[in-house]
Amino acid sequence: MEDVDVVIVGAGSSGLAAAKILRAAGLTFRVFEAMGRIGGRAFTSTEHFGIPFDIGCAWLHAADRNPYFPEAEAGGWTLHHHDMNVDHLYFGKHKASESDEADMKLADQQLATLMELWAGTDDRVSSLLASGHAPRAAATFAGPMDFGKDFDEISIEDFRAAADLDPNYYSFEGFGALVARFGADVPVELATPVRKILWDVPGIACVTDRGTIRAKAVIVTASPAALAFEEIEFRPELPAAHTQAFFDLPMGMLTKLPIEIRGTRLGLSPFDDLLIERRARNDIYFLCFPFDTELMVGFVGGDFAWEISAAGEAAGVDFVTDRLCDIFGSDLRKHVGRAAMTNWGGERFVRGAYAAARPGKSAARATLMQPVAERIFFAGEHLAGPLIQTCGGARLSGEAVARQVVAQLAGASGTIPGASR
Repeated sequence: MEDVDVVIVGAGSSGLAAAKILRAAGLTFRVFEAMGRIGGRAFTSTEHFGIPFDIGCAWLHAADRNPYFPEAEAGGWTLHHHDMNVDHLYFGKHKASESDEADMKLADQQLATLMELWAGTDDRVSSLLASGHAPRAAATFAGPMDFGKDFDEISIEDFRAAADLDPNYYSFEGFGALVARFGADVPVELATPVRKILWDVPGIACVTDRGTIRAKAVIVTASPAALAFEEIEFRPELPAAHTQAFFDLPMGMLTKLPIEIRGTRLGLSPFDDLLIERRARNDIYFLCFPFDTELMVGFVGGDFAWEISAAGEAAGVDFVTDRLCDIFGSDLRKHVGRAAMTNWGGERFVRGAYAAARPGKSAARATLMQPVAERIFFAGEHLAGPLIQTCGGARLSGEAVARQVVAQLAGASGTIPGASR
């Protein structure tokens, strides 16, 4: 393989964005992607239901700061502003009263205030929770259904460092399709995992199944879980603080269980939010009939999402069907059509939904933002500052790190890449 200035590992939102910055600066680069497509955790499929469905990220969070939002508008994407409030709350099979719903909203506000004022030693969100159904429902929506972790596994420091993601928009055509459109002009070596990164040589050398390529620097956008599982071997080993950071940023889990409900809307309106609180944190949230399609999109998060993924799609589909029948009656079964279950935990080169710092370990993000030997740089949703865990944040991270690499290489050579005309 011909030597280049920079190698990019991963062609998700972050890697694609980094490539575009490097190209604009006049640097040569190669992008290697382990999977057989671009986009990473942004992936829209029409295979399951004949309409676009986002297997991965779906909401354009923080639209006023999200670089994908103006591109979605310019591309003619059909967009819906989603307020993310719970419209229908159930405790098991029983509908919550108006008083219960008001208590949940109050508990959500109180939890936010407690996290903002927190200055204690117990860095777990669970340490701030009052007892009762309403506080737990509020924590479910903010924890497993949002952060991908149970609230006893979420760092308060990490949670409150994340920005308020409103305004949130949902698109009919799919966020994954938007990312694929963004990256369509970036040359990518698909199905080519990087096996080793050698940095005991001048610059770096990346070893793939198709050969070895040398470069002055590498931008690694792989998930911290893939790195913790040593899908990429670093020689020599990375500094201990960086290696530890991979383990301190384990992946949270959010599993989607979309199911067709044909011939009835169950008295629900498009984009209604329905949350069912159950025992043992076996909770489920539904986005109801987005864009008036026939889909009820179920979500389970945290430990239960890992459990249901391990049980398999058939068990997951049975679970979501049974929960809807609990509420709307067994006659609903005759309206049930196709269904599916996502399984990001089973994707070897991802191993989860998005990173969430362990309690007491939120500094791991800052550690990975420091390059190693001015040659190995990390980028991705886990390093996106206040927009962590978002696709837009991943893109901004890739762009920022690529600019850092451009400046680094310019300083090393005494010239500005791409400056000659």
